[in-house]
This record gives sequence, C-alpha cells and structure tokens, in this order.
Amino acid sequence: MTEEQRAQLRTLPAVDTLAKQLDDVPDRIAVLAARQAIAVARQAIVAGESPPSELPPLAKAWAHRLELGRMKPVINATGIVVHTNLGRAPWSDSARAAALRASRYCDLEMKLESGLRGGRLSGAAAQLRLLTGAEAAIVVNNCAAAVLLALTALARDRDVIVSRGELVEIGGSFRVPDVIASGGARLKEVGTTNRTRASDVEAAIDDHVAVILRVHPSNFRITGFTEAPDRKALVDVARRNGVVLVEDLGSGCFDAALGDEPVPDVIAEGVDVVCFSGDKLLGGPQAGILAGRAEVIERLRRHPLYRALRVDKVILAALEATLGDHLAGRAPPVAGMTLAEPHVLQTRAQALHRALGEAGVETTIVEDVGYVGGGARPMEPIAAVVVQWQPKRPDRVARALRTGTPAIVARVSNDAVLFDVRTLRDDDLPALAARVAELA
Repeated sequence: MTEEQRAQLRTLPAVDTLAKQLDDVPDRIAVLAARQAIAVARQAIVAGESPPSELPPLAKAWAHRLELGRMKPVINATGIVVHTNLGRAPWSDSARAAALRASRYCDLEMKLESGLRGGRLSGAAAQLRLLTGAEAAIVVNNCAAAVLLALTALARDRDVIVSRGELVEIGGSFRVPDVIASGGARLKEVGTTNRTRASDVEAAIDDHVAVILRVHPSNFRITGFTEAPDRKALVDVARRNGVVLVEDLGSGCFDAALGDEPVPDVIAEGVDVVCFSGDKLLGGPQAGILAGRAEVIERLRRHPLYRALRVDKVILAALEATLGDHLAGRAPPVAGMTLAEPHVLQTRAQALHRALGEAGVETTIVEDVGYVGGGARPMEPIAAVVVQWQPKRPDRVARALRTGTPAIVARVSNDAVLFDVRTLRDDDLPALAARVAELA
C-alpha cells in the first residue's frame, strides 16, 4: 500500500460521525449504512481506485436499501412485455389486491364452515380445471420446479425419453439433461438434432422407460431440414406402451391470440401432464402449474418434493385472482400490452411526444419492432411504436433515467434513447416526461 493510499484511508470519517449525518434514519440502520459506505470507500482505496466523492449520499442510499429493501418500482419503456430483469408479468389490479388481503391472516388451509383443515389449492385447482379442461392441477413455485417434480415423482431410477432436438438450455442455465439427472432419472436420447419421429420414440421404449418428455424450445429454433414428433402421435405411443407423456410447455396461455399452443388444446390432445408458467403469458405471479390426468397429478401432489416446491399464500392469492380475471374475460396487463392495437400505440406515442415537446424536449415518433420476452413467442417480432430522443450522450442519459426516481428503463439504439410505448401505462407518461425534461 502506498503512502498516498494510507493518507486517503486516514481521511475516512468514523462510523458514528457519518451515521449522525443521516437525518430521519433509525439509529441502528444509520450505523449499519455508515459502516457499509465506509467499507466501500476503503475497498476502493486499497484497490487503487477512486473512492466515492461524497459518503453521506452513499450511506443514505444504503440506509434506504437496508430499511425498505432493494427492489423499487420501475417504468418499463423497453417494449418487452415479459421482461425477466424487471420481474416479468405486471400483475393486474385484482391480483395486487388479492395479495394484499392474503398478507394478513386468511383461510389458506381452513374450511371456515366447519373449522377443519382444508386444501390450499382447492381454489386454484378448480379454476385451472375450468380454464384448461384438465382433470386436476397443482401449483409449485416456477415451471422449472414443475418439470423437476414431474420427473422426480414419475421417473426416479428409471429412463426419460427426450428427442435430441429438444435437449435445450434456457435462462438461468436450466438444461434439460441436468434437470432429468437432478430428479434421479436417466436421460434416453432419441432421434437426431434436426429430425425425430414418433417411431424413434416407440422403438426406444423398454421396461426401464417411465416418461416421454416433450420440451418446448423456448427461445431456440432449428430450421430447415427438420421433423418433430406430432403431439397426438406421442400420446398414442405413450398409451400403447403404458408410459407417461409429460410436456414442458414453458409459456402457457389460454388464448390462441397470445400463443400458438394454448394449454386447453394441449390437454385436449391427451397429454398426461402439462407444465407451464404463471408469470409469462398468463400474466400472473411466478408459479409453475402442472395440469393433466387426475391419477398422475395426485402422484405428484403426494410426493415429498411437492411440499418443498409449493407456493406461499400471497403468490397463491395473486394467482387465483389472475385465473379469476381469465374466467371473467378480463385481460391481464400482459395480454393488453401484447395485443395492443396499432391505433392505441400511436395515440399513446402522440401523447408522450406532446408532453415532451411541452417540456422543451424534441422527439420523433418512429416505427420499430419488439418482442414479448421471457421466452414467450420467441422469434416472433411484433410491430412497435417508439418515441425517439437523441441527447448528446444517450448511454449516460439512459443510466441517469435508470438510477433516478422514478426509475425508467428505456432502450438505446443508433445513438438515441427509445421509449417503446407498448409497455407504458397512460399514467406513466407525465412522470417519464418530467424525468426526461430534467436531463435534457
């Protein structure tokens, strides 16, 4: 360590001195935040880097984070509807209200009429039966957990057949072979990377095979000289040979306008268990749903792993409210954004353009393309309308928008900041315009 570094370290304030500068912060939080800010500065000095120029703002930020948590609301101006980094699907008003109600005492596992214990999934299961046509359904904490539960409960110490063209990896290093192995099952590959037939699957079935797994490719595609087994053909193969057909559908939906494989259609074709997400095209909280034949679903519900993977009361309440929206014909925000008509987007873009113009910020309205995101409807661009702003340093401006209040996440492309109005609510526009005006 150089003498200059030692001198810099000596200039750092005492923890108590810095803590006293944090007004309106509880004493314990102030001390912890001051200690953290000083540690950050010390670490930078030791590493030969420039320490923060002012410690009180840094300590104040840490105090806020310690007391209120890290997460804060964000205005999504990216146009990506199911934005994984921004929490995927925004909840409907009814889902938020249901979660708030459930955060207090609630009848999670009690039948209020008798006072006896009841099933926590009785509400969601009934809704899912009506929405999907399945005989039964259960809920776990995400779709990966749903697949893991299915394979563990149905194929432990046995074989799972998967087409080589479906041995994919999706977000978070979720690899199909690893999930199969984690469930204590053995992978049995069939076909080739680009061509697999139902006859390949049937030829591979022996006494060791318990499950045929059909995997949605998510954001991966093989094009050209390809062939994949027809779902109905796989149903027939499974029935003839007494094995279970499990399909990982990924982003499940109930409306053909949102996706090309609605869950009710998959169930109607005879798949034994369908796994799909609650927080993508369904537009609800993070959840993994398993729907299908009652006998198979009951085997999953009784498996010990299910208890470790089940959702809590708040998520379950939000999911029930989201399913209620679907049953009532109310489109959740994800559907409204994804299926927004061009004239709606143009009207919103004009409103933002005018608001920015009134604030002295010059912008233009341009056509662009966007994506649903989150692995939903991959490779399917959707027409977008964006408000384009060309400040001198767009990357720096975009960072300032992200780190301010309210936090605004926009796209940067071709030396411009782009505000895609698909994911903006009408009541976002005044706050967005005011923040941009501050930085213009």
